[in-house]
Amino acid sequence: MKPIALITGAAGLIGGYLVRTAARWAQQWEVHGLTRAEADLTDPALVKELWRHHHPQLVVHCAALSRTGACEQDRALARRINVDATRYLADLTRDIPFVFLSSDQVFDGSKAWYVETDGVNPLNVYGQTKAEAEQVVLQNPAHAVIRIALAAGTSPTRDRSFVEDMVRAVAKGTRLTLFTDEFRCPIPAGTLARALWEFVECQQPGLYHLAGSDRLSRWEIGELLVRLYPELRSKIQPGSVADYQGPPRPPDLSMCSDKMQALLSFRLPGFRQWVIDGSQTGNDPWDEPGSDRQ
Repeated sequence: MKPIALITGAAGLIGGYLVRTAARWAQQWEVHGLTRAEADLTDPALVKELWRHHHPQLVVHCAALSRTGACEQDRALARRINVDATRYLADLTRDIPFVFLSSDQVFDGSKAWYVETDGVNPLNVYGQTKAEAEQVVLQNPAHAVIRIALAAGTSPTRDRSFVEDMVRAVAKGTRLTLFTDEFRCPIPAGTLARALWEFVECQQPGLYHLAGSDRLSRWEIGELLVRLYPELRSKIQPGSVADYQGPPRPPDLSMCSDKMQALLSFRLPGFRQWVIDGSQTGNDPWDEPGSDRQ
């Protein structure tokens, strides 16, 4: 029998891609995806029962309260989901590989091209809970933390990626202001999933960054997405983060992924070329070529 890999957050963007691409990139594992509807990971008794039922040999923890607005509105819930649930799982997985997905939001955006040795200074509740959970996970030298960048993809529920948010907003008639001075390193979700599966096989725990190779402003990202979603063209406009009236936004969350890149069999792509290439096919533009959809 194959060893069992447990993927939390399977209804989310990255968890969904990990489950869907397992037939292509993780044939040595029997992959089980857990959704929030199936399991409340903030319930320690339920988590222990799930553990007894599945007996996993690997856990990739994708589940999170990841929308920054929701975290700001309910800090206690953000802590229970992002920190406490991670602590329960990290304790149960103390003797097996555990991969925790963190975020570029642990940084304050005061510089470009963050590396793993840079200090964290989150500006929002989501980033704060992720930074705290990182420390919990890294107490075990056999565990791994992967800080992921802005991911583009098609989620099982069609409402988990920033691309889906944009398309849904403009469908309602909303005009979007995209900042010319806020930078990210977006990455296709299919590529991110492939990299995570390869990383698992490397058995190199620790702290890593996983991002695309292009540093792009939000406005540049939007202009590229018009190639794939023409309906965005008349609904996006440039703006400055300096004029934003909401909670603090890190202006530059670009991350260097050289440490992760050294472990992979393929080059992490630039988002610009990926979108240009993807606009010429009729497939999900965020899937890795050859990925099996289930």
